[in-house]
Amino acid sequence: MRHRLHRRDFNRLAAGLVALPLAARAQGEWPTRPVTVVVPFAPGGAGNGSVRIVGEAIAARLGQPLVVDNRPGGGGVTGTQMVCASADDHLLLMGSTTMTILPALRKDLNYDVQRDLQPIGMLSSQPLAIVTAADGSLKSLDQLVRQARTAELSVGNSGVGTLSHLATALMNRRLGLPLLPVPYKGDSVLLPDVVAGTVQLGMVNLPVAMQLIRGGRLRALAVTSAQPDPALPEVPLLRSLGNDFVITGWAALFAARKVPPAGVERFSALLREVLAEGTVREKFSGFGVAPEASTTAQLREFVQRETARWGEVVRASDIRLE
Repeated sequence: MRHRLHRRDFNRLAAGLVALPLAARAQGEWPTRPVTVVVPFAPGGAGNGSVRIVGEAIAARLGQPLVVDNRPGGGGVTGTQMVCASADDHLLLMGSTTMTILPALRKDLNYDVQRDLQPIGMLSSQPLAIVTAADGSLKSLDQLVRQARTAELSVGNSGVGTLSHLATALMNRRLGLPLLPVPYKGDSVLLPDVVAGTVQLGMVNLPVAMQLIRGGRLRALAVTSAQPDPALPEVPLLRSLGNDFVITGWAALFAARKVPPAGVERFSALLREVLAEGTVREKFSGFGVAPEASTTAQLREFVQRETARWGEVVRASDIRLE
């Protein structure tokens, strides 16, 4: 049986066919309103500054503003928990090294970042440095290792369960050393004691110690980056003692679970584009950090590896929060 298609039916059908791609494009046009980036720490610091730098550049491309919302508390737990539990489809999180360490230290976390967040991309990284007083007896990394095998050396860190604490524990595990970790309440409290010789060594964030190193008050014995630091090319790499000693603090962006996957991929591509810009890289260097770009898949795999790595160190070294 043949059916005749009247003109008005044809017009409705044609209009519907045109509307399909328009609707599809509209559904994929994320964001439709301002995007909030939760930083789970107090204002200030390299991570916070990095978010604001890339936020300005990405907002111009998205046509929507990015609002930075600092939510400090619990060593990053408060802000992270907020984003993990949120149904807001325009909410992002600045994650950091802490999120790969806390699962092994705290059994009371009611979120799982690998389950509750969508990785967007890496943002920045910064190495640690092993430093000692410039007028002290330790002159090299080799001497440090030799002396540590026969006498206990104290190594200050920025607090129990921090990356600098776990880096020292990793050295003890891998090299069979009895380095004594000494926790401080941050690098700013630790560094004067290293300069004074109160504690023999410090495992510190390199950017924080850079001024004292350049000023001749601290000697850097090693850095934990994969490649020599451009500002200190003569300082040995800790990885010369083993590939496991590439240890960096990092910042990355993650999306709440309700952000559409297409939006996540779009933001990730824009983030990589922005991080390649010379002006952005120059601004990052002002914070002492290096731009660190990645795909969503690369960030997911990185978080999985780091969580497993530091979990093993925490358990093997029996590290517990006070």
